Amino acid sequence: MERWRGRVALVTGASVGIGAAIAVELVRCGMKVVGCARDTGKIQKLAAECQSAGHPGVLVPFKCDLTKEEDILSMFAAIKEQHKGVDVCINNAGLAHPEPLLNGKTSGWKNMMDVNVLALSICTREAYQSMRERKVDDGHIININSLCGHQVFPNPDIHFYTATKYAVTALTEGLRQELRAENTHIRATSISPGLVDTEFASRLYSDNPDKAAGIYAANKPLEAKDIVTAVTYVLSAPPHVQVGDIHLQGV
Repeated sequence: MERWRGRVALVTGASVGIGAAIAVELVRCGMKVVGCARDTGKIQKLAAECQSAGHPGVLVPFKCDLTKEEDILSMFAAIKEQHKGVDVCINNAGLAHPEPLLNGKTSGWKNMMDVNVLALSICTREAYQSMRERKVDDGHIININSLCGHQVFPNPDIHFYTATKYAVTALTEGLRQELRAENTHIRATSISPGLVDTEFASRLYSDNPDKAAGIYAANKPLEAKDIVTAVTYVLSAPPHVQVGDIHLQGV
């Protein structure tokens, strides 16, 4: 991770769970991390904790609603002005609503598409443009995917969410192909965890806490730090090594 010291990473959905854990670890490794979320209060607290711990990097909270393209573009403009640009983009933000295919609400489907697919794609495009403008040829784009991006599980509540994650799988491979066609050494990686002990299930079933608890009782969850380990492994790989996909699940 030494070669990333002092360089800039964007982590979306950095206020809680996997995103927060990734942001803190990259700061510990000496990176300037822009952590974005709709509510930056928790990121500000994390930034203060990083500073108190004496980590060599810095965490910069940025308020951004990823469902609004103008917010994303404003964020990248601010990063360009204040930090020159993005060297690592970690598309971590993602969400699910319990909206089955047979009777789900269109509003829930649209929200999942906006965050899980469109925001990821916009951030990827803008991160690449930032790298290209500055002739950065060793940048990295990491998509936090899901095992749902590779397998359809028999749970109607997550079938549309699963479709968005299948899209992430296709988008990551398409990105790799386009980057190769551009003769760049910028790398693209998909990291696909199974169930992780975060707020994901409790948010999915916000009106039914028992159902959320049942998911964790029935399945051995990963911890956020397990995904952090995968991220640092990917970033630590030599520049000539392309780590395409990592799948993780609890045992």
